[in-house]
Amino acid sequence: MDVIRLTGIRAYGYTGALPEEQVLGQWFEVDVCLWLDLTFAGQSDHLSDTLDYGTVVQTIQHLVKTAKFALLERLAEAIAQAVLHPADSTLMPVQQVQVALTKLAAPIPDFAGKVTIEILRQRH
Repeated sequence: MDVIRLTGIRAYGYTGALPEEQVLGQWFEVDVCLWLDLTFAGQSDHLSDTLDYGTVVQTIQHLVKTAKFALLERLAEAIAQAVLHPADSTLMPVQQVQVALTKLAAPIPDFAGKVTIEILRQRH
């Protein structure tokens, strides 16, 4: 199985356990690894034979911008499911996705680090 990695996908969103996080929002960053068969694209050299990365990035950014979940885990799951089961059925099927969702400025006292949730999901 082959892998496409998309890293540094940023969007301003409203997911968080605190009420002010869902009102004021904050920046999130998403990295995804997409497992799929790229054999045909590697042989044909045609854009139509591979995954449209731009559509995947737009899907992820739209979810981060519009979803209002309490938990990062829920947003990561929504991203994984949107990639595995896209609304556009003409997209090349992804067999497995790894999502790393990072909250860049978590509202935790005396903590200047980042919080990342990482999940791995497969198409059934």
